[in-house]
Amino acid sequence: MTPLRRRMIVDMRVRNLAANTQRAYLQQVSAFAQHFGCSPELLGPEEVRDWQVHLIEVLRRSPSTLVVATAALRFLYNVTLKRDWSVDEIPMSRTPRKLPVILSQEEVNQFLEAIRSVKHRTVLMAAYAAGLRISEATRLKVSDIDSQRMMLRVEQGKGHADRYVMLSPRLLEILRNYWCIGRPQYWLFPGRFADQPVGADVIRQACQDARRRAGISKPITPHSLRHAFATHLLESGTDVRTIQLLLGHCSLATTSRYLKVATSTVCATTSPFDRLPHRSATPICPEPSPTND
Repeated sequence: MTPLRRRMIVDMRVRNLAANTQRAYLQQVSAFAQHFGCSPELLGPEEVRDWQVHLIEVLRRSPSTLVVATAALRFLYNVTLKRDWSVDEIPMSRTPRKLPVILSQEEVNQFLEAIRSVKHRTVLMAAYAAGLRISEATRLKVSDIDSQRMMLRVEQGKGHADRYVMLSPRLLEILRNYWCIGRPQYWLFPGRFADQPVGADVIRQACQDARRRAGISKPITPHSLRHAFATHLLESGTDVRTIQLLLGHCSLATTSRYLKVATSTVCATTSPFDRLPHRSATPICPEPSPTND
């Protein structure tokens, strides 16, 4: 490990960046250095711009990948190397704002029934029932189930924040039946080794397999169930602030985007045109065609 890499890791840990963020930043900086064949300490804004163009035009990377690469290089040069560059020296691209594809409740049920593994199905049921991220669902512990208060404790979710979410009575019954089968001791959903939780990639693959078996054309990832959770709550009349707390969003604006996909609520809103006073319908006659005299 080079001294620069070690220093960057320390800087990220001191700032309590998420493990996935640290991993992504290191991968991007490493790819940047390998592309130019030298240490990033010897490179500058021109090379950064060339690398961004290379990602877009040659490697055909997605806008989200470009955002991560840019954020990694900004951290490296502004924090670790303490270069006195303006923000414009490493411009941040804008990510297109796309609305998530939402599964209907019927599709969620059809999808869950197509999952063959009891463990995988229970993980994804928990993700939908409580609106959990995949990293939160797979890292649930047996002790996180509070059946007295009907809550699930989510420990150190995104942003290193703890929160409580609802424990559905139906989910509690499913979790009890699941526990009777495997008798997990620490991790609720252990992986190949009992001291490690099941991997998120394993659950993602289970999603793809179940989607094909269910014959659903919509793309489905574990996060699709979190989107469905929020949208279905909104459509049933739950206020946005409550959904924000359940999802663990820091900003209400993040939660408010589900207003755009809650079609049964938004599209069912009465148009002001329908509130106008009724008048007798006037038949619309076609205009007479011009005649030649």
